[in-house]
Amino acid sequence: MIIECSLEGGIRLIEPLDFRRFKLVLKGEASVDQPWQGITFVDDRNALVPIQLVPTLNGRPDDSTWEQSFAEMVTKAREHGWIEAETDAIRAHVERQP
Repeated sequence: MIIECSLEGGIRLIEPLDFRRFKLVLKGEASVDQPWQGITFVDDRNALVPIQLVPTLNGRPDDSTWEQSFAEMVTKAREHGWIEAETDAIRAHVERQP
């Protein structure tokens, strides 16, 4: 699953059915200095994405199968230590695209 942030399209899910990857892509002129709906940038390479934000993003399929798969992904991320308990956010690798 990829969360794409762009000045033109805002924030949305790309590849919402890929539950093996989780990353945030800053596209074009988007930067870590802009507010992105509660996403916290730890540094230029890592961000914390509120777990509750992901199901509200454009691009999310509207079905219970997606919700169950997302919940399973969060459970696995928690087991690997990729969830920050204080903010209930999942760690995402940050990439930049033109």
